[in-house]
Formats: sequence, C-alpha cells, structure tokens
Amino acid sequence: MALHRSGGPFSEELRARFADDWRRAHEDHPFVLAMGDGTLPLERFQLFMRQDYLYLIDFCRVLALACAKSPDLESMGRWAKLLDETLNSEMALHRGFCADFGISRRDLERTEPAPATAAYTHYLLETAREGGIEEIAASLLPCQWGYDEIGRRLAAQGKAPPDSFHARWIAAYNAPEYRAVTDWLRALVDRLGAAAAPETRRRMAEAFKAG
Repeated sequence: MALHRSGGPFSEELRARFADDWRRAHEDHPFVLAMGDGTLPLERFQLFMRQDYLYLIDFCRVLALACAKSPDLESMGRWAKLLDETLNSEMALHRGFCADFGISRRDLERTEPAPATAAYTHYLLETAREGGIEEIAASLLPCQWGYDEIGRRLAAQGKAPPDSFHARWIAAYNAPEYRAVTDWLRALVDRLGAAAAPETRRRMAEAFKAG
C-alpha cells in the first residue's frame, strides 16, 4: 500500500483511497438512510444508542492512551480536553437522551456488546496500545469525520420530522462543537502524515481503513 505525498492534505488522500468503503459506511448504509428520512423504528434506534454508549466508554480509554502518547503538551492538552468533555459531559448527555426514549441508565450499564461493537472497540484499543499517536489519530478520524458529514448532509436534506428522535440525533452531529473536533482531528492527521516516514504513512492508512 504505497502512499506517495500528493501535495494535498493526507486526510483527503486517505478518504479518496478508500472511497468505496467510505460511501458504504457513511452514505449508503441502511441505518443512515433510515435516520435521514425518519423511517428508522424506535426499537432499532434504542439498540443503536445502547451500543453507542459502550463505544463511548472504550473511546474514552483510547483518548487516555492518545494523551499519554502525544509528543507535545499542546496535543496532549487537546486529547485531555476531549477526554474530559466525552467522559463528563457527552456521556451524561447520552444518558439523558436515552432516558427520553425509554432507556434507563441501568439498561445502558447492563447492555452486552454486540459482535460488531466488540470487534470495533477491540481494534481501536489494540491500535491505541500497540501503535503510535499517528495510528491512533488515523483510526479515530473516519468515525468522527463520517458522522460529521452525515449530520450536515441529513440536516440539509431536512426529511426527518422536526420533533422526532431522528431529527434530534441529526442535530447532535450537525453541531458546531462536533465540527470543531473533526477539523482539529483532520488537521492533526494531515500534520502527522506530512511528517511521517513511508512506513508510518502505510500504517496510518491501514488504521484509517479499519477505523
């Protein structure tokens, strides 16, 4: 998987290289389409939110490892800030959101990970433990960037009923705060990729594809 410096942002190079995977995950996926037009059943949404809560727990662990492996105080501070916001704010908002739609905190904490959730979070944690900050950042970018684009696109389409859980979910990913994290993470991947040796860029590409 040779990745040559194209002169453009490394994040764009990665996305273009794996365009088919990107489209399947973030544009053509049945969950995304059903959320966008407001047809996803509540039961399916509840299952998603329960699994997403488990993801957030392991996401926090990955952020802690990213902070520990950061090469400078500035990036360490950004990872630490994201960890604090996720652990102490976003997860509380997630619990409140779930409660509005019939999922108690006890329900969340008793949820068993689905095979897909377990495989994905295991991959992220292994990447964070075994890889460097380059691989960690690249592995996290597809989810962050993908949901950012989903939020923008579905909000622009405006097909979900305005008072539905679909519209509320879309609004969360269309928020300026979410976009700011995406912009920072993309810029970090671009900077790390530009400075990396060819082998590190190859590993970053593998991490991006699997993420």
